[in-house]
Amino acid sequence: MLTDNEMKELEIFATKIRIETLKELGYLGFGHIGGAMSIVELLAVLYGKVMRYDPKNPKWEDRDWFVMSKGHAGPSLYATLALKGFFPMEWLKTLNRGGTDLPSHADRNHTPGIDMSTGSLGQGISMGIGIALGHKMDNKENYVYVLLGDGECQEGQVWEGALFAGNAGLDNLIVFIDYNKQQLDGYIDNINPLGDLRKKWEEFGWHAQDVDGHNVMQIHEAIQRAKETKGKSSVIVLHTIKGKGCTFAEGIELNHHMKFNEEQINDAISALQKEWEEKERDLR
Repeated sequence: MLTDNEMKELEIFATKIRIETLKELGYLGFGHIGGAMSIVELLAVLYGKVMRYDPKNPKWEDRDWFVMSKGHAGPSLYATLALKGFFPMEWLKTLNRGGTDLPSHADRNHTPGIDMSTGSLGQGISMGIGIALGHKMDNKENYVYVLLGDGECQEGQVWEGALFAGNAGLDNLIVFIDYNKQQLDGYIDNINPLGDLRKKWEEFGWHAQDVDGHNVMQIHEAIQRAKETKGKSSVIVLHTIKGKGCTFAEGIELNHHMKFNEEQINDAISALQKEWEEKERDLR
């Protein structure tokens, strides 16, 4: 369990990730803001407390792997990696521009710290399963973490992977689902409802949990429970809010990919900076 100070430090880290993500997208004036904001607490917990990695040696063989299958949420992962020293913060100003090493969707051939190129939804889980299986065959202790979108869970490939991994005993594989209840063109329940995701994955033989995806303590504890579960892959359903923490995107139906102006970005960053300052005072 996290101490109070550790919890507060992760909450501060999450706020920093949100601020840098907004700055990064602000330079461009448009982007995948909704799904980038909903996964921030997960990134804070993974890169702030859980994963083994070395920013100076991103290909370190003993590292844990992170496969962000919903690769369009790359901006928040880029912000996280920059804050952890994988590459200079200045790179964030080049998002999705000509010659950049930070393309719109995650690309392992361009960005230090990106383990797999992703963005064609449905494929990330297959990649993660293959990596986890390979580590098992090589008797390695690396964990593989995979992040799926909820709209992505309408893809058949996801359930083929779920069936295979559920039978393969890959207890080095932990999958997260960003269940923000929205997809590109509207609300999940108005398009193709997913029902009880936790129960579905359990039926496929997984150890499954539901948590508040914006609560760093709950996320961290769920990961610990997953690691304690032997002989099964684990899935953690993160109940999140699309656009979380962004004043002009949170609560908007069509916030998957948005255009925004400098004033909107500055107002959103200002609100988050106040939140950061309050958290810093609480920590002291």
